[in-house]
Amino acid sequence: MNLVIALLSTRSFITAERIRETVSGYADSPSDEAFSRMFERDKNELRDLGIPLETGRVSSMDPTEGYRINREAYALAPVELTADEAAAVAMATQLWESPELVTATQGALLKLRAAGVDVDAPESAVAITTTAALPGLRGSEDVLGILLAAIDSGQAVQFKHRASRGEPYTERTVEPWGVVTFRGRWYLVGHDRTRDATRTFRLSRIDADVTPIGPRDAVRRPDGVDLRHIVHLAVADAPPSAQARVWVAEGRGTALRRQAVTTTPHALAGRAGDEIALDVGREDQLARDVASCGADAVVLDPASLRQNVVERLRAHAGVGDRS
Repeated sequence: MNLVIALLSTRSFITAERIRETVSGYADSPSDEAFSRMFERDKNELRDLGIPLETGRVSSMDPTEGYRINREAYALAPVELTADEAAAVAMATQLWESPELVTATQGALLKLRAAGVDVDAPESAVAITTTAALPGLRGSEDVLGILLAAIDSGQAVQFKHRASRGEPYTERTVEPWGVVTFRGRWYLVGHDRTRDATRTFRLSRIDADVTPIGPRDAVRRPDGVDLRHIVHLAVADAPPSAQARVWVAEGRGTALRRQAVTTTPHALAGRAGDEIALDVGREDQLARDVASCGADAVVLDPASLRQNVVERLRAHAGVGDRS
């Protein structure tokens, strides 16, 4: 390491004698022969590591052979990751926290940050700093792990899935092709044997009891299938959701009020406030916004959004479902 630092710190060639005098570790050589053996060993090791060690004349006036490391050849190309790639790296450090992998993943993360890569992507891309900050994955880490293992082994899976929080679970048997992130959420894409068609499943809507079935290496993604395109068609191009009606206490819920399409004065249980109409868009996001207001906001409809908020408030309070 000392030799590398010394050879990188100069643009001119430096002689072996100068290296012996200035680089820590060589000055203690008991003889010229011992230094020569040590230096030759280190030069060979650098070359074996792929470090571009060059030789040349010390100067136009001095024909003595010297050494240096070509900085341009030694430097790595700039590490550039897209927002999704950076998200995947940071997410890996959260998912793969086993004792066997934690050192390697944290080391990789440290190296990327040292190279100037921002792996803590902004919220506008994908929230990735912790699994708790990932609404699309929170509570689904085990599901993701089982699905990835099944995809890797080429097995079908069975699980219970529901289209929304307000609907019951249905049993599905799926040949998994891959898992894709889209707009901060995670989706399984595969062939649904129950429906005999290609389907997309949001991981947060899959029950934790996922079971791999059938022989290994029996399922493979068809050639030419673009998983991200399938998810985009299923999610991005879905028809817009209906509006929601939410009561907000007077002087409260500023964030909700900024999203309001219409606002109408309305008292609830003798408390002054307003009834606001909002475009549902991503229901989970709206449910989080409403739940964050506590007793200062109440969903009037739709029922699925109201149930979503109730479940969040109960989970926060540590209270089970009493319905």
